[in-house]
Amino acid sequence: MIEFLSPVSKKVVAHREILPDGTLGKQIDLHHNRGDLPDLKNVSFAIVGVLENRNDVNYIGEEVSFDAFRSAFYSLYPGNWSKKIVDLGDIEKGEAVEDTYFALKTVVSALLKKDIIPLIFGGGQDTLYAQYRAYDGSPNMVNMVNIDTNFDLGDAEKPISNKSYVGKIIVDEPYNLFNYSVLGYQSYFNPPGEIGLMDKLYFDAYRLGAVTADIAMVEPVMRDADIVTLDISAIKSAELSYKNSASPNGFDGREICALARYAGISNRVSSFGIYELKDFSQVQSGAMLVAQVLWYFVEGVNFRILDNDFTDERYYSTYKVPVEAEVLVFKKSHKTGRWWVELPFISEVDTKLKKHTLLPCTYDEYVAATNQEIPERWLKARRKNEI
Repeated sequence: MIEFLSPVSKKVVAHREILPDGTLGKQIDLHHNRGDLPDLKNVSFAIVGVLENRNDVNYIGEEVSFDAFRSAFYSLYPGNWSKKIVDLGDIEKGEAVEDTYFALKTVVSALLKKDIIPLIFGGGQDTLYAQYRAYDGSPNMVNMVNIDTNFDLGDAEKPISNKSYVGKIIVDEPYNLFNYSVLGYQSYFNPPGEIGLMDKLYFDAYRLGAVTADIAMVEPVMRDADIVTLDISAIKSAELSYKNSASPNGFDGREICALARYAGISNRVSSFGIYELKDFSQVQSGAMLVAQVLWYFVEGVNFRILDNDFTDERYYSTYKVPVEAEVLVFKKSHKTGRWWVELPFISEVDTKLKKHTLLPCTYDEYVAATNQEIPERWLKARRKNEI
């Protein structure tokens, strides 16, 4: 993968030199000489920038730079962390956009094989397609969570763009996508047909108001995710102070950092991307907020607790709840108090679905089941298993 990566800019390297001892910048190993990557042994995270934005529907030839985000992130102090971070630099624009996709897919795939979590800074969010395709070699189906104002489904028959790429993910082989969840969508930014299509595909969509009213509701959604991404436009414009962010509504700084931490504490999330990043060089507060989002994700990963081993009954309790013609089987971890509900396994379905026979849920969903209400996410997951 070394041939696809260019070093961190000299400007960022120089800024790193004047940072106080103990900051992240003093602890992160950098790719600062071309062809000389940091040692990846015992590394848990790798920062990768993707300088691609040519499929942005508003592209007018502008360049992408991540210097401001890197400088902001390097200036922060770590928490009580034990996991090592490296910065591999940037993937430059290829001759064609597809070349950039291939480079990102190759780099992310190589990192996943080493159990290293890629932390991706991206220009156009269409490069998420390449992040997803890096999982093609996985033996399991993939769940994707996108924090976004839009569903970005688009038309799979039309050229891919930063506002139309999920349709291509769905229809292109190999078919790896099991579930797609959108957190924080805003109805007036989405065609009514796409809202209906999300439901027909048994995907999960959570409105901005529902999420901000109860941030903790995202925990089981994140717990079931492999890929988590953030479109920076999901953050309200006043929080970013950024000329290209036009929406007055969205998540505030504390809310978006909480979402990032929930993504981090998920034992399953194996790659994290922040997209639609343009030039924040003149917007220090926006760059710092993005850096803090990344910080909270890393913080969450450092405090993961393995609580999903259900082979030893000493570590969990089982509750069987008759609901209509079903008997829902809930499990509660004694380590964390987190809940799951079993899905009936269909033996004829693809073996990649075996990992999906336990669905993360909440205590409230267990209580609702005792009141004869079947959790909606359970119904959707079961229907997908039966297709």
